Amino acid sequence: MTPRDYAIAAENAELLPGSDERFNGYGVMGLPFASGHILGLRRFPASSVGPGYSSVWHRDPAGAWTFYADVPPMQACTRYFGADVEEANITEIAIDWPAPYRLHVSIPGLLEWDARMQPSLRSRAMNAAGSVLPDALWRNDAVLSIMGAIASRTLGAGRLALRGKASNGQWFVANPRTIFPIVESTAMLRGESFGPLGPVAPQARLGDFWIPNRGLLAVGRAYFEPLDERRHRAVASRSPDGG
Repeated sequence: MTPRDYAIAAENAELLPGSDERFNGYGVMGLPFASGHILGLRRFPASSVGPGYSSVWHRDPAGAWTFYADVPPMQACTRYFGADVEEANITEIAIDWPAPYRLHVSIPGLLEWDARMQPSLRSRAMNAAGSVLPDALWRNDAVLSIMGAIASRTLGAGRLALRGKASNGQWFVANPRTIFPIVESTAMLRGESFGPLGPVAPQARLGDFWIPNRGLLAVGRAYFEPLDERRHRAVASRSPDGG
């Protein structure tokens, strides 16, 4: 299956039963540019905290994060990472697949972003191993720690963490069951080009979630501890009206 095949199939994704907060779909875990810009994408057609949604993450070269989503912030990624986000905006997000390995993301009047994926022998081997791993092991802390370390070395993406604490305090578990490296990308925000791809230093992170220092598109699931305002930060951004 190509990335586009997975994206089409994800639109009919279903959630596994459970008491945690669950999401199913695909996304760009992170995509760094040599200029210091970073982009991320989450497309979760299935969500346990509201309707399915799309979200774009952007970090500027100064280190400030802005999250965009097509649902209210507390039904999107800022529910978990808002404490490290400067702005959380509600906006239309268009995701298209003009070719089997090519993705286009647009925020009208703001962002135009193209990305091309290409599987490698190493990513194919990792995907093959992940496809036979039982569901129970995808939630096992020790297994996830080992998988993150192996993926880091195998994919050359810097430090990767598949479990930990999000910025707002909830624990998270990431299950990237299928991964495609991104080999080419162009992006323009308000008419400004991000330039060529390249790692950033130091490697960026939000809470314990490390942003890969190489572009990766992942298909899979994510799990979070249910929001408890007595123990977690119920904020969508650092801005005064961020929640």
